[in-house]
Amino acid sequence: MSCSGSKKIIVRIRGGIGNQLFCYAAARRMAVVNGAELVIDSITGFVRDQQYLRKYALDHFSIPVRKATSAERLEPFERYRRGLVKFFSRQRPFMERRYLEQDGIEFDPRLLEFRPSEIVYLDGLWQSENYFLDIEGTIRQDLRIPPPNDHSNRVMSEKIRGSNSVALHVRWFDEPNAEAGHNLGPDYYVKAIKHIRERVLNPHFFLFSDDPAAAVKGLALPVGDFTCILHNQGEDKAFADLWLMTQCRHFITANSTFSWWGAWLGEGEGKLVLAPGLKFHGTTTAWGFPGLLPERWTLIL
Repeated sequence: MSCSGSKKIIVRIRGGIGNQLFCYAAARRMAVVNGAELVIDSITGFVRDQQYLRKYALDHFSIPVRKATSAERLEPFERYRRGLVKFFSRQRPFMERRYLEQDGIEFDPRLLEFRPSEIVYLDGLWQSENYFLDIEGTIRQDLRIPPPNDHSNRVMSEKIRGSNSVALHVRWFDEPNAEAGHNLGPDYYVKAIKHIRERVLNPHFFLFSDDPAAAVKGLALPVGDFTCILHNQGEDKAFADLWLMTQCRHFITANSTFSWWGAWLGEGEGKLVLAPGLKFHGTTTAWGFPGLLPERWTLIL
């Protein structure tokens, strides 16, 4: 589909690598179905991130989209100008807005019906495959990660592909020993591992974590059954861990968009994807809203 010069989607990328991929995928679909040019704002979503200090990470993928100019990023005085555009857009019906800011976290089908006629700014996390499933092939092509060429990742990828590999992701949102918070407890992983063992012959678990030592201690996996991925620590190497994860045959995700994408990009016929269907403190969390987890995945309660 050819792009009209008058239609342009400027997507504001933000968050960690998992959320950045959701931002991109939703915007890419909007651009494709509307014959619009897609432009990536890779800067303004990070300049005020004083808490997590996230950085733009999508240069490691095969994305065929250019970066926004300073004018397209609403510079100078970006914060003030963005605020004005948001304010005036909110006064108009959703389908007539110039600035589309996500309203809530659940899947919003209005985005699929939006038809831009000019420049539109897209700002949100859009955490659901429903925003881009109808162009799944394009998204998978764009999000190919060129294999890292270092020795450690080459050797690990060979080990993964040579076994009944299971990517097991443990994400720490709070201190490992915190009594209350958003960490998944060991019960979820015990149940998920049991589920895999009952269905996969001689599985070998590859443990990915932002705190591998705490994960190994907390799960107490038998030494011969798992390999801990230690060589890609840090935000700058997250793409390499994600690539390794996609090479696995089966997946046990955390309550994390990082392993969501590892499973989604790596899944294929016959592959098992297990995800947490738990509630924290008796209420549904952001890891349980409608649209986030594909219905084909198995929820461990």
